[in-house]
Amino acid sequence: MAPDVEVRNSHPAGDGHSAVHLLHHLHDVRDRVEWIVPEEAATPSGESLVDVVKKLALVHDFGKATTWFQQYIDDSQRNPPPQNRYHSPLGAFAAYFVLRESGYSTQTCLAGFVAVAKHHGRLPQIATFVHNKSNQFDGTNRLDSIAEKVDDIDRNAPKLARRVFEEATETDDSWGTFVQSCTGARTGKQLFQEVANHVTDALGGTRINPEFVTPDFYGLVLECWGSLVLADKTSAAGAPERESVYEPTAPELETLDTYIGDIESDANADRKGSRSERLDYYRSKARTDILESVPEFVESKTNVATITLPTGMGKTLSGLSAALAIRDETDSDRVVYALPFTSIIDQVAEETRNVFGTDGTDGLLAVHHHLAETQFNPKDDADEDGGYDAADLNDDVAGMLGESWRSGLTVTTFVQLFESLAGPRNTQSMKLPALRDSVIVLDEPQSLPLDWWKLVPRLVNVLTDQYDATVIAMTATQPKLFEESGNAMSLVSNMDEYFSVAERVRYRLHDSVEGFLAGDETPLDYEPAARELAVEIQEGTATLAICNTIDSARKLTEEVTERVETTDIAKQYFDVLQEGASNPLARTIAKICGSDKRPFVHLSTRLRPTDRLALVRIIKMLREEGVQVVAVTTQLVEAGVDFSFEAVYRDIAPIDSIVQAAGRCNRSFEQEYGDVTVWWLAEPDEQDCTPAVAVYDKGGETLLPVTAAALDEVRNDDGQLAEQDVSRQAVESYYERLHEDKDVGKAEYVEYVDTADAESLGRLSLIDSTRCIDVIICLTSDDVELVNDLEEAYDDYDYDAVKRLVDETKPLRVSIPIYDEDSEEFRQVTNLPPLGGQEEENDVRVLRPDSYEFEEYFDATTGFVVPDASVEDRFL
Repeated sequence: MAPDVEVRNSHPAGDGHSAVHLLHHLHDVRDRVEWIVPEEAATPSGESLVDVVKKLALVHDFGKATTWFQQYIDDSQRNPPPQNRYHSPLGAFAAYFVLRESGYSTQTCLAGFVAVAKHHGRLPQIATFVHNKSNQFDGTNRLDSIAEKVDDIDRNAPKLARRVFEEATETDDSWGTFVQSCTGARTGKQLFQEVANHVTDALGGTRINPEFVTPDFYGLVLECWGSLVLADKTSAAGAPERESVYEPTAPELETLDTYIGDIESDANADRKGSRSERLDYYRSKARTDILESVPEFVESKTNVATITLPTGMGKTLSGLSAALAIRDETDSDRVVYALPFTSIIDQVAEETRNVFGTDGTDGLLAVHHHLAETQFNPKDDADEDGGYDAADLNDDVAGMLGESWRSGLTVTTFVQLFESLAGPRNTQSMKLPALRDSVIVLDEPQSLPLDWWKLVPRLVNVLTDQYDATVIAMTATQPKLFEESGNAMSLVSNMDEYFSVAERVRYRLHDSVEGFLAGDETPLDYEPAARELAVEIQEGTATLAICNTIDSARKLTEEVTERVETTDIAKQYFDVLQEGASNPLARTIAKICGSDKRPFVHLSTRLRPTDRLALVRIIKMLREEGVQVVAVTTQLVEAGVDFSFEAVYRDIAPIDSIVQAAGRCNRSFEQEYGDVTVWWLAEPDEQDCTPAVAVYDKGGETLLPVTAAALDEVRNDDGQLAEQDVSRQAVESYYERLHEDKDVGKAEYVEYVDTADAESLGRLSLIDSTRCIDVIICLTSDDVELVNDLEEAYDDYDYDAVKRLVDETKPLRVSIPIYDEDSEEFRQVTNLPPLGGQEEENDVRVLRPDSYEFEEYFDATTGFVVPDASVEDRFL
């Protein structure tokens, strides 16, 4: 603490740490900015971004210098009224002032105003927010309160104030000028009026001023805000004061090359050999093709690349190779690998751990998705207007940095990536600086909701134009999200060559789909569907049936198991798990192989994530041993699940889902051709529409007619379809119809970005906003002990332990969507005991194995069930 300034604290003493002096905190945050924002980063006006954010850092908490705030954080003092202790509003005007005095553009000054005003909150509709916070004719005493705080600081901490403002503006007596512009008899409130004039029309209303709300303005606010929040929170949390804390450990392309080389040396790659050998040859060739395209791409004028390859062609490793190669060529910092579903993140993460030999604690790999976010909040949550934020003193520095994506490779979801760009929450903003100079892989981008198909390219423009990021869109069914603007380059030189060699299946349209094409409204009931599957099963065919909803999968499971004598893989696994076997997977497989009945499994999201992952591994190992498994599942197996069946049945769905389902058939040429049947299943029980209509044609775009028309174009008279015709021509036709005929994507979402309406963006979500209640299902004594520890930590207000233990319960949770809070289903789920007795504070319930509810709510085949619930659509 400098001896020539008054003592003012930014954070109080407590929990073993001393009070933090305000000047030290401001300097520390400023210094951290240099480690977070690259020196070469610039604003849209060409100004140094690191210099801008450093100035914001010097004044972001300046409002804490008031007498009232010091009383607020001093337990011995009377607690002042909230409006007297809030510090961010004063800091916002200080930020605008020091940037203006330093010669920055109006748009940069206003971006700094918002960044500081909201460094404890979420971004608003920015023009309206600035108008409301700066207009002295709004009928409140807000601006008088700011003037009083300036006067208080000038009377009680003038040396500190002069020191901060002189450092921020690099000019003498800038503090005096600021005081006069806020409180002077002749110039008082001049600064407030100046800010207001930028967003106020002639009648005193809000206006969008094109001079500063340019298409780049939203991205600039994100850059300033995210960088400031990360520097501030890591400073307050006590992260070590050194640059290495923020630096990644880079995964090396050479390590990946060695790993792939070992795989290829074990494979028989021969262009003229068997089909399996040819596939290995072309997998290697595709990766070489992609890597050879990287230098040309780097020299091109675009920052968006595409990789379009058939399923089973090794896209994951090829895409990761491309990302690392581009990172090296462009001297980038990080790779972010984004996927559509949490169900496949663990698989990708496990493979990357094996490749690079990391346990995730060395800064090389982070795995982050929405399930990692705690559902318990401290009792005194963050103060939107900038009061003392207890969450600032979070000492889980490692967790904070992990969720800020500082690792060299982050595996995450589309939800985390795009919702962190579209109106993010305060903590989500901390990952934004890591996106600068990064390479971002979008795996299966066609899975993005159609409403976002115009917004995603706009957000990608923010990434490429303002964050200097590179984006790779990778899939077998490229949805043309970026080709429309001509802003993409393919890294695959001859896609048709790879699709031709990868032909492994034959498609067949079932009579029910033929009827659908002819306008017949008669879908296939479950009894005849099960009879058809039973014929395949009795002939010894490993068969997979993929349904559109949980109810549909359950109904088909019931009908199939009534007709075929089976041994239930899930039941065997749960028995082994509860017995406490040291290796439950191996023990389960031994029991299955010791039975003379056909192995059967049902998979849906009503099974715990840990059990789904285990069952998928068991299926894969059984299939590799040639065991003829039968499976009925929901769509969760379509993307990234690496197992193979001889026959696949798929309830009608958009064409990209059908192609993905086919990727689970004859995956490594176990036979000459696998059979993929597309049928149209009826509504289960008393539901009022078929699962396909309920999921894909209700309340939004009608996708089934578009799919049917695309398939109709490539089928022959017998209802047969060649795989390449479906994968290339039908997919192309499908996306053309979506873009040209249906013009998918909401244009107003793009307008939100262009007008910097972060509040409206923040209301959007990539996932269904239906309320969900999480049920932690305990099957073993270890599960029960974990829940008991969590409840005890919550009762003790031990939030570090709560966060850690909540994360550990994620694999045990099943999320139950609640469509109607008056329904029997809602009543039955909420009848379960709440976690820790905190019923009003969270939507988490607990099902314990020794409870009277267990047998009623848990089925060893299908997982969590709601007893006697009214029939509702329950989707994947």
